[in-house]
Amino acid sequence: MSLLEPVVVQAGLFLEEVRLVKAGRHTSLRVTVDLESGPGGVGSDQLADVTRAISNVLDEADPISGSYNLEVSTPGATRDLIEARHFSRAIGRLVNMKLTDGRTIKGRITGVVNETINMTVDDEEQQIAVADIKKANVVLEMKR
Repeated sequence: MSLLEPVVVQAGLFLEEVRLVKAGRHTSLRVTVDLESGPGGVGSDQLADVTRAISNVLDEADPISGSYNLEVSTPGATRDLIEARHFSRAIGRLVNMKLTDGRTIKGRITGVVNETINMTVDDEEQQIAVADIKKANVVLEMKR
């Protein structure tokens, strides 16, 4: 939603997704925000600030008829990694990948250059093109 993007960018974040979800009589506007790139996370204060800013813009513009709940969140640690930007957010993390040729790889992302993922797999450096990845997710590690 072009209405929300400037607000999210001004908060130093990236607008990942906006979805209007209807379930019976209830409607929710789900806004997903994230850091533009690199490792790290969106802090709770930053998330609260952008939520207030989004709410204010929506109250002013009133683009949705009727009542709805606003839900602003981050993508979460286990989201599908699809774009090079997603992989850059996972630098330093352990990732499971299924490649388009059927192979599976588990390794730690060490960097992202353009559309190529650099990672360590079994103590060896590998480069994987984003186009060669069918599915990828971060592996949650309780202790590292």
